[in-house]
Amino acid sequence: MNVMNFIRTGHAEFDELIPKVRGFLEQDIMETVIDGEKIRGFRSPDAKSIWIRDHSDMMRAGKFFETDLKSTVNHFAANQATNGRIFDYFTTFPEKLPCEKENWTKYVRVPVEADVEFRFIKAAFIAWQVTGDDDWILGLLPTMERALDYIFSNPQRVDLATGLVKRAYTIDTWDFAYTAGKHEWLQFQINDDTFWGIFHGDNSGYYESLTIMTLLYDHLGEIQKARYAREKAVQLKEKVQQVCWNGDFFTHFVKITPVTISGVDEARQLSMANPMSINRGIANHEMAVSIIKEYQKRKLTTNAFAEWFSIDPPFPDGVFGDEKLVGGAYINGGIFPLAGGELALAAFNHGFEDYGVSILRQYFDLISEKNETYLWYFPDGRPTTVETSTSPEAMPTDGWGSSAMAMALIEGLAGIEDRLKRFEKVRLSPRWLAAGVKEAEVGVGYQVYGEGNSGAGVKYLFKYTSDELSIDLNCSAEVEFHLLIGSNDHVIGLTMNGLKVDYCIEMVEKSRYINFLASIEHRADIRITFKG
Repeated sequence: MNVMNFIRTGHAEFDELIPKVRGFLEQDIMETVIDGEKIRGFRSPDAKSIWIRDHSDMMRAGKFFETDLKSTVNHFAANQATNGRIFDYFTTFPEKLPCEKENWTKYVRVPVEADVEFRFIKAAFIAWQVTGDDDWILGLLPTMERALDYIFSNPQRVDLATGLVKRAYTIDTWDFAYTAGKHEWLQFQINDDTFWGIFHGDNSGYYESLTIMTLLYDHLGEIQKARYAREKAVQLKEKVQQVCWNGDFFTHFVKITPVTISGVDEARQLSMANPMSINRGIANHEMAVSIIKEYQKRKLTTNAFAEWFSIDPPFPDGVFGDEKLVGGAYINGGIFPLAGGELALAAFNHGFEDYGVSILRQYFDLISEKNETYLWYFPDGRPTTVETSTSPEAMPTDGWGSSAMAMALIEGLAGIEDRLKRFEKVRLSPRWLAAGVKEAEVGVGYQVYGEGNSGAGVKYLFKYTSDELSIDLNCSAEVEFHLLIGSNDHVIGLTMNGLKVDYCIEMVEKSRYINFLASIEHRADIRITFKG
């Protein structure tokens, strides 16, 4: 199936969002040649370099448009250190203009970063999803295994007391550490003065990596390795919930090295990795609900234009070493569409569908006036600039946050999720009723990839009336149906291609879903009838 990605509902905020995100991503492509090898990837929104963290997250939407998803992954893999460490980024462009003019080939690993290896594994997994290339991912597995071994065996990466991944005291997942004034500027290094602790966002990322490895091992027939990865994932999840959960959300930073930063209530700090931890699966449903409700509470009390905080409340101005890092700027309390997109997806999946819709609509309004999107905004709505950030650039085509919003639309509202590769296993969960949409036509798929490898995807036509919900579905897949119906809809029957199908009704908070499984070959006509 060769699918053009589209959504048609008659509502601009949904129909035009995917084309807008594609336009941003097309401007975020960076191409370079290293050792005669052509490399193409998604660049950082604030520097002309390919960071694996930005690239892997941007692939979540870029996979629907881009045809080269292997070259960047291959390059990071080829330059892995012998101990398993992965570089943060590479570039062939001068970074610190005007003083730096040499177009060297440069590779950088920021020492305080503890999340790089799981982002590499996610990037490799997405490339495999699109290509379906089992031989390629099989050849890459040793690289992925060495990356995980590095994280869980290196004393600078793992806390031996808990078995959890540790890091220096940074703001959320960012790359500079608190020093209590012992370093002149931003501190990227680990040294004797490092304040250590557990950051839940690192550990949720490695939990997701272990679930990815489990899926790959199962698919490739590596049964013993799958069992080991599955058990380690369960242990990690239990320990994170035990150590990092504070009863309302995941504590920003659980300290190993005692330290107090005066002027901020650290116990109240809600950081943007919380919704990410939901989407990565390390929060159970009850925890997810609590986190979402915490964001809703803060939305009612904040003076910010959106509750998509990098962290809230922020740290005191400048305590991380740069006077630009005032409260509300950049990672110190700036408003990130990346956080908003993750929050919207979490809301869709945990019974807060109306909330997810409201976030998508707000983001569409934000970017539509000038057709610009930025990595972060001040709480009053002003976008980032080079002058107000510690970064060398501030592109108006941020693919990081826009990709997260696109994923919330595609997987959350339109409800199409690839559960394996090339849409061989699909979760279909259209939630259009939450947006007041009664007719929608949707096509989502991967484009042609290589000679003889046609695109793969899913198309459906959704219609809802007081008497019936119908879906005309085109795909070839094992499908897990999870269909939102109205709160007053009384179901009297479900058929697929005219034949009765067994189903169950599930309550997700106050939302009602019809669940069933089916194997689809090319096309299916699903009809749910209601009592009038």
